[in-house]
Amino acid sequence: MVKPVKEAAVRNKVKIARIEKGNLTQGDLAKLVGVTRQTMNLIEAQKYNPTIRVCLLISKHLDCRLDELFWIEEEEL
Repeated sequence: MVKPVKEAAVRNKVKIARIEKGNLTQGDLAKLVGVTRQTMNLIEAQKYNPTIRVCLLISKHLDCRLDELFWIEEEEL
């Protein structure tokens, strides 16, 4: 049987990981990753879904596995 389509939202814990990393500001991480501080703010606020390249770079610079930082949260329609 075919399951109904679910709404999928990408969630992250970039802000928590960045703070746990220590003395790293949004601007510092943004510069390391190659995006603006404003973009990093939107990512942390769950208002922007970054490309896989940006996700991988964030993961690398925060020394976290990708699946620890980003995941899909599904909701029934």
